[in-house]
Amino acid sequence: MKNQLLSSHLKLHFIVLIYGFTAILGKLISLPAAQLVWYRMLIAVIAFYLFIRWKKTDLAISHIQFFKLFGIGIIVAIHWITFFGAIKISNVSVTLGCLATVTLFTSLLEPFFFRKRINAVEVIVGLLIILGLYLIFRFETRYSLGIIVALISAFLAGLFTVINKKMVMHQKASVISFYEMLGGLTGITLYLLFSGSANSPLTLPSPIDFIYLLVLGIICTAYAFAVQVDIMKHLSAYIVALTINLEPVYGIIMAYFLFGETEHMTGGFYFGTVIILISVLGFPLYHYYLRKRSLKQYK
Repeated sequence: MKNQLLSSHLKLHFIVLIYGFTAILGKLISLPAAQLVWYRMLIAVIAFYLFIRWKKTDLAISHIQFFKLFGIGIIVAIHWITFFGAIKISNVSVTLGCLATVTLFTSLLEPFFFRKRINAVEVIVGLLIILGLYLIFRFETRYSLGIIVALISAFLAGLFTVINKKMVMHQKASVISFYEMLGGLTGITLYLLFSGSANSPLTLPSPIDFIYLLVLGIICTAYAFAVQVDIMKHLSAYIVALTINLEPVYGIIMAYFLFGETEHMTGGFYFGTVIILISVLGFPLYHYYLRKRSLKQYK
């Protein structure tokens, strides 16, 4: 059991690193946010389908599960559109910093979906993260629109994380991910076709954008998404969301070295990031302390 938990935590941190690189790709790819996500989900659907066929996994699910997963996929699609939209409106650092609020949203949503009491410690940690965000954006008012869009993205991330926690109890992670990607792809296709926008999903990306999209769709989406869903068999939705808060740290460091001055922020930004990091790391340590004290009492 201990080995399984350790393995799950290591996998989680690895995919968080991948998620951090996702934001980098979002800035490098020149396509508008909706088109970018359309291609991302198309590639992910193909990758998941090939993986499922290779593993000879049964894709059969009930009609109720099908519509639920399609609905979750649309939520995921909107989350990604707002995520990449926020990057293009502001920058990588601002968008990733805002995603830390996923923890607070999850701490409030998880008790609602699982009918349990709100954990005061979880809310306190979430509020500390809000404090970190306040310090981050106190002098970054020029990015106010990007902040709002990124916070919407964070709420949607918390929402589908909690819902997936329920779905993974009844179905394999690869099947869940396949139908969610298919649902999101369908939703974006309908939107682009009937929105009257010139941004058709049929617009071909440039060669370099195509390479970036392959990395984004196969590694940063199909692989990372499936692993995230799978490890939720062993880790709570809150722990997953909490650890994903390290994404800003990984992403901001990578963005600073790759994009230089465009990602340079004020001192308040970095101080706020430190508060977020302490909150993220402090919560598991607190739980470890409680478990250790509980074991001593039983001895």
